[in-house]
Amino acid sequence: MKKLLLFLSCSLVLLHCSPPKKTHGLTTQNAMIVSARAEASQIGVAILQQGGNAFDAMVATELALAVAYPYAGNIGGGGFMVYRKNDGEIGALDYREKAPLAASKNMYLDHNEEVIPGKSTLGALSVGVPGTIAGVFEVHRKFGTLSIQEILSPVIALAKRGVAVTSKQAHRIANYQSAFLEANKDSILFQKEWKENDTIRYLALAETLTRIQQKGAKEFYKGETAKRLVKFMQENGGILTLEDLEKYEPKWRKPIRFSYDDLNIISMSPPSSGGICLAQIMNAIEPFPLNEYGHNSVKAIQVITEAERRSYADRSFYLGDPDFVSIPQEALISKEYSQKRMANFSFEKATPSSEVSHGNIQIIESDETTHYSIVDAFGNAISVTTTINGGYGSKLYCSDLGFFLNNEMDDFSSKPSSSNMFGLVGAKANEIAPEKRMLSSMTPTIIEKNGQLYMILGTPGGSTIITSVLQTILNVHEFDMSMQEAVNAARFHHQWLPDEIQLEPNSFSSTVIEKLKSLNYQFTESESLVIGKVAAILVLENGTLEGGADKRGDDAAAGF
Repeated sequence: MKKLLLFLSCSLVLLHCSPPKKTHGLTTQNAMIVSARAEASQIGVAILQQGGNAFDAMVATELALAVAYPYAGNIGGGGFMVYRKNDGEIGALDYREKAPLAASKNMYLDHNEEVIPGKSTLGALSVGVPGTIAGVFEVHRKFGTLSIQEILSPVIALAKRGVAVTSKQAHRIANYQSAFLEANKDSILFQKEWKENDTIRYLALAETLTRIQQKGAKEFYKGETAKRLVKFMQENGGILTLEDLEKYEPKWRKPIRFSYDDLNIISMSPPSSGGICLAQIMNAIEPFPLNEYGHNSVKAIQVITEAERRSYADRSFYLGDPDFVSIPQEALISKEYSQKRMANFSFEKATPSSEVSHGNIQIIESDETTHYSIVDAFGNAISVTTTINGGYGSKLYCSDLGFFLNNEMDDFSSKPSSSNMFGLVGAKANEIAPEKRMLSSMTPTIIEKNGQLYMILGTPGGSTIITSVLQTILNVHEFDMSMQEAVNAARFHHQWLPDEIQLEPNSFSSTVIEKLKSLNYQFTESESLVIGKVAAILVLENGTLEGGADKRGDDAAAGF
């Protein structure tokens, strides 16, 4: 009996001393997709199971999101894709929207040169030239293996069959009713009172996708769809023309690469600010022992906040479309520069943003979104963030063609030193010009460890995208979380201006908050604040895949 009691006592001690078991997301052996809706993830996985690769699945997933997730999924917007092939080749595609030819620097200012509220965010004048269809067809042209017919058939079937409304979707639709009324002359599909478990059938979108399936990308940019879209836009006071559509082309870019400890990080280059800002922040915090400070501790929050503050100050000054402005990219992402920027950081008090301008680099002249991550059975990986900017974009819905148009023009600097809908302040580098791509925060990212594929991730969230991606990486690498735990963990955000830390509500201890307040940090903690909806995949040590599907949305992982 004594031996039994001793055994039980020892067992209890061992159980007490052993680390808590991690909470994992879906794990699969061969392939995985994580996206904002289960329907899109499942369609993409079905393409993979037919023998398609990650690039075929990208086309299917992206266009399935246009059906199942009209809040941000789209054919009326644009995006960025970062890829890593199974042989280690990396690259990036920019299919960001462009300013129409008739756009001008002061188009959103009144006679006093003040920004006209709502003009760059609501209705036809806020719309940039869409790049989504051109982007996915360019990816398919270069890397696809299955036919467009095979890839689009299940997407069109989904649009015809309809998609069940989730609780979160019903809430979003209800919240935007007044904006839909303001932006549209006639009633639209989304002005009905949709409830959870109702089914929305997207018949007009199914017809549009069928024409694209039959005739290719040229249908959207030169064909019947293009003509009908331009007619609709001009009837609603827009400036989009057939010439704008015909001239649109996506562009292959060289991604940003940098190291952090033993990680090799690959992220999106300008006109996305994501890769450069992520590099600056991670370079700045690399010398600090975050794992010793602890997750979301006072010191960890201080270090990350001060690095973010300095990076976003540089973002506002230096970054824009690289086809229009000269960006000191190599200097900005150097470790020496970021660490020099942190030289005046002190644990004793906050650095006021009023004292943090852009860094001293000489230039020589010559935020609603959705993300999905894919790994296929061949070892190819892609990270894609796509957007129509605000929730439901411009709120302008083309009932004839079945989709919302973006309001990406708001991502330009309407006026130097004025802020956009996400509170981001811009400068001359991001001013409006015809055919220019607007600056973005999208941060599709792929990470290698020991030369092997390790992590794929990204998120929506406007200006909070970069910091959400950052914290998810740190949660795995510094704080030893599973992928799902890293995605679920509470997040915070600082973007230089306004000078405040945004906190997810009821997620941080009062002790931590009070200590930071005593160091002169300012806070906002809104009950409705959501910082990012990360979609991520982690390659585990045994080669299996773990998905991280964000609880903040209707995100879902699928695979086999």
